[in-house]
Amino acid sequence: MASMREIKSRITATKKTSQITKAMYMVSASKLKKAERAIKGFRPLVSKLRMMIDNILKTDELSHPMLEAREIRQNVFILVSSDRGLAGPYNSSVFRAFNAYIEEHHPDGDFRVAAIGFKAFSFCKRNGYKMLNNEPIHVRDDVQFIDSKSLTESIISDYLKDKIDKIIVFYNRFVNTITQQVESLQLLPIEQTEQEEMNQEEDNGVKLIYSYEPNPQAIIDHLLPMYVENTLYGIILDAKASEHASRMTAMKSATDNAEDLIERLQLHYNRARQAAITVELTDIIGGANAVS
Repeated sequence: MASMREIKSRITATKKTSQITKAMYMVSASKLKKAERAIKGFRPLVSKLRMMIDNILKTDELSHPMLEAREIRQNVFILVSSDRGLAGPYNSSVFRAFNAYIEEHHPDGDFRVAAIGFKAFSFCKRNGYKMLNNEPIHVRDDVQFIDSKSLTESIISDYLKDKIDKIIVFYNRFVNTITQQVESLQLLPIEQTEQEEMNQEEDNGVKLIYSYEPNPQAIIDHLLPMYVENTLYGIILDAKASEHASRMTAMKSATDNAEDLIERLQLHYNRARQAAITVELTDIIGGANAVS
């Protein structure tokens, strides 16, 4: 059994660690509220943009390079991670999903990666992937649209110049405080889908009619890059909320484990202390009997 001094030292160190993890839990809980409001307030914008695009494409025969699937020669993957660790499985789950996809679809390694977040950048460097960005794109707590705008403009330009044929994003989608799901989204080419909102355009039996000025083609040429930019920004907001939720859960678990460890160490300390007292009493009684 360890000495009383060693046990007491471990108890003190564990209490300090518990205080740190508890503080980090409270900080992440506070940041999560702000991040959750941001993503819940931004999702309707992307949804309305998509509804407008689908509505135009449904009523008019239009074409655009960002809508047309083509022969895949160069794939680009965007990994969205955090800048810091101590967030539980937040980063590792994205990397596992990406590796599983690569092993299944691109075992030859003929692709490039854009890393958003320092952890994703370090992951790509360790694995020797071809990178689009030479420096990490940091993901601060107060995510701003300008943070990802240069990357979005670059990939849109390369896609229109036929340097890129397909772009897929891997990220954590925020569901609630407990649940964050790893998802992959095809950013380009934009897939045409039917949204539920389109089936809800009838108000009291009257179908809504839209008029586009100057013409539908000009509108779609303007909307598609805007949709891609806002979709990627929304993904980063989603990932940031997931990061705070994952870190909050991890710090709560760490605090609970520290408290359990302190209880066990305190029990060992009490036993060692009782054993030391018993030895001292035995020595005193033995000495008293020897004198008498």
